[in-house]
Amino acid sequence: MRLFTAIDLPADIRAHLTTLLDQLRPLAKLQWTAPEKLHITTTFIGEWPEARLEELHAALHHVKSEPFPISVQGLRWMNKRVLCAGIQETRALAALASSTAATLAAIGVPIEDREYHPHLTLARRRHSGRLPQLDQALTELRSLDLGTFPATKFALFLSHGGKYTQIKEYALRGC
Repeated sequence: MRLFTAIDLPADIRAHLTTLLDQLRPLAKLQWTAPEKLHITTTFIGEWPEARLEELHAALHHVKSEPFPISVQGLRWMNKRVLCAGIQETRALAALASSTAATLAAIGVPIEDREYHPHLTLARRRHSGRLPQLDQALTELRSLDLGTFPATKFALFLSHGGKYTQIKEYALRGC
């Protein structure tokens, strides 16, 4: 099973992003993300044996974090190939990602060696190069405010066959 933890988006934020994707899609031939797949990854788990799923659930129940606000703002290229909506980085979101990674490391999930940068992947491109219409739109949308929502839970997701399926939710609660 290929797994990850993430914060799912509320319907109003997803609707804003769907409208935005509908406007941007005709401007460039990219691999666009389906709106139902949009999420904010907190921890990539990778391959995990189904026989140890209950152990994973038990560990995730021990992740502690107070609920916190998340703001979706601006559009940018990440690594010149991934078009993203920005997530206003907060200490609370970084702490949730760190706490989740540390909790899962205790049961054998490897900790990623790269710094955590929350984002929403809107599209990917195979080749670098100019995309004049899209680049012009991105210049105009650099500081676009797509909304703020309270993060009150995170979830465990299965990635299989190009689809993401939520397996279980975990409430954010204080320490």
